[in-house]
Amino acid sequence: MREFMQMETHLGEHTMRSHGFAVAKTHLYDWIILLLLVLIDIGLNMIYPFFRFVGEDMMFDLKYPLKSNTVPVWSVPILAVVLPMVIFLVVYIRRRDIYDLHHAVLGLLFSILVTTVITDAIKDAVGRPRPNFLWRCFPDGKDVYGEWGNVICNGDKLVIKEGYKSFPSGHTSWSFAGLGFLSLYLSGKLKAFDRKGHVAKLCIIFLPLFAASLVGISRVDDYWHHWTDVFAGSLIGIVVATFCYLQFFPPPYHPEGWGPYAYFRMLEETRGMTQVPNAQNGNQTQMAQLTEAQVENQEGQSHHGFMGLSLAGNQTSTLEDELESGRK
Repeated sequence: MREFMQMETHLGEHTMRSHGFAVAKTHLYDWIILLLLVLIDIGLNMIYPFFRFVGEDMMFDLKYPLKSNTVPVWSVPILAVVLPMVIFLVVYIRRRDIYDLHHAVLGLLFSILVTTVITDAIKDAVGRPRPNFLWRCFPDGKDVYGEWGNVICNGDKLVIKEGYKSFPSGHTSWSFAGLGFLSLYLSGKLKAFDRKGHVAKLCIIFLPLFAASLVGISRVDDYWHHWTDVFAGSLIGIVVATFCYLQFFPPPYHPEGWGPYAYFRMLEETRGMTQVPNAQNGNQTQMAQLTEAQVENQEGQSHHGFMGLSLAGNQTSTLEDELESGRK
């Protein structure tokens, strides 16, 4: 407990102003990789997905109406990125730990972008039609098929292009990547697995996952995804979030799960730097304690017969006089 309190005292010494630039510079290559992931995802959205064969007998599961999104596309980044960052800032204002803030933001962005690249790459490679594909392909309701039985779409090209991106669900993978990371972050900060049985902490941790699940359910209800798309998207998001979180933070059940690895590494380096000057003071203290122990042992030998360390006669008498004068 005493060691934990000492750690809390050091937290105030590492703010955004004092250590922010140095911490970000240490992870310069990580930020460059993030920009690279953004460019990769832009390219994946520009290319056309695989136009999978869709015959007339396959239209049974693809005739659902083309509805608007219950959860708009613009709201997903707010839910999966902005909301967790706001919570990270609240924790930073309370604890003043730039290591925690920087690594939480970096881990969250990696979780989101890696998930996005994986999701969009699979979308383009699989080319699975959405449940509302019929009304994307034939907005007039009149379906037409070619010589080999494949569809001949007459709808808007961009609408048709999105119609081949059903698997996996991007809304769901984004939500579970961001909110899953937030759930892990909160479980570490709240020490939910400290074996004290506070189930209320679990209720707080489940809230982000519950919100992500509702986003996934809305995709099935809106007929934009099959249930297997949502299930796959949730798995991708939560797995990537877990890997990214464990790159920067100990597991939530770990005794030091409340802080990032970099913070504890910094404490070890600080202790190592302070051990050198403290060693000289420690040697002086040990010499004084050794001298006092020698005197007490010699006195004990004369009174109790114990074997102690012996000193020269003149030196012993001088030390005894100084000790006596100090006691008086």
